[in-house]
Amino acid sequence: VAAIAALLAAKAGWQAAFLAPTEILALQHERTVRELLNPFTIPVALLTNAAARLDGEELGHAKLVKALNKGEIPILIGTHAIIQERVQLPRLALAIVDEQHRFGVEQRASLLKNGATDHTPHLLSMTATPIPRTLALTIYGDLDLSLLDEMPKGRKKIITNIVPPAHREAAYQFIRKEVKNGRQVFVICPRIDPERVEGSGVTWDEVKAVKVEHEKLSKTICPDLRVAMLHGKMPSKEKETTMQAFAKGNADILVSTSVIEVGVDVPNASVMMIDGAEHFGLAQLHQFRGRVGRGLHQAYCFLLTDSPAKATAKRLQAIVTSQNGFELAEKDLQIRGPGDFYGVRQSGLPDLTMASLRDIKLIHAARMEAQKLLDRDPALAQFPLLKVQMEEFKREIHFE
Repeated sequence: VAAIAALLAAKAGWQAAFLAPTEILALQHERTVRELLNPFTIPVALLTNAAARLDGEELGHAKLVKALNKGEIPILIGTHAIIQERVQLPRLALAIVDEQHRFGVEQRASLLKNGATDHTPHLLSMTATPIPRTLALTIYGDLDLSLLDEMPKGRKKIITNIVPPAHREAAYQFIRKEVKNGRQVFVICPRIDPERVEGSGVTWDEVKAVKVEHEKLSKTICPDLRVAMLHGKMPSKEKETTMQAFAKGNADILVSTSVIEVGVDVPNASVMMIDGAEHFGLAQLHQFRGRVGRGLHQAYCFLLTDSPAKATAKRLQAIVTSQNGFELAEKDLQIRGPGDFYGVRQSGLPDLTMASLRDIKLIHAARMEAQKLLDRDPALAQFPLLKVQMEEFKREIHFE
């Protein structure tokens, strides 16, 4: 979908920018888009902190940025590097944000502002789990929604369970059994170093460290299995090598941080074990779960938690009972609130006073009335005060 949209923009003489949250995913998208658009001979660039390529060939950051700023390259794919101030896209007509829950409001707004034209670029935002703020904007009408809710042919629903401390050993025995049956396993931990989480008062005893978990699995629990480790502080080359080795089946268990949340496709992986599950948001948990079940084998997701809090149980139960991203976002919306409608907060109670976001009928009725008014008077000539307020709103909002 994104490739076709970018192709249309390029063929019309405009530019399209594709923002991905990780280098691994950006590289994957660049390869895929170049393959898809190969018959059209349209230049495709890749820009990350480590790479600056044009049509697969290294060009260098300075030369690539210069060409982009002149409007000579129609399609750009990259990480946060493409929203730097020095990158200006004079003919930007389409901004594509993949895994949009991974980006903050200001980061997404920066991509749109990088276009040096007077018009507002079109925005295509993609995610398996919309964050509450985006869901609220969809309800209120600022975003149109296209939902692809079919599972790929042959895939089975992922069995999800909450694992308390008393059943942790049973979970470890289960993953041993899966590996013996030829499958592979992800184990996710929230932190890299065994240190206090800044400003939170949470110690490393409560937030399991990847290095500690890796040592425990490789030396004590599964000494006969091949256990690999992956985290964001590793050099890019080492991360890519580790991930490729796991994808090729050269490791049985991969202990990782949230770096594998997106951009990882290992069809043979059947178990996702998330340690300290209470420390992740619903969007992240849903994304983690999506890393397994990508083949024909039955897949499982284990949510390990030591927290006895009822609020934690309620949040994790939402993951157990639903495999639909929008259902989870709705539950997250009820728990956390939608966030500012034109501020930078992602969640929390809105500044705009509404009786209840659950009153969907009232919201849709208001949206229809607003559309009727605009159909009758697009320039708002009969409503000068409303026109002034709308112009102020347009100056502040980032349209996502």
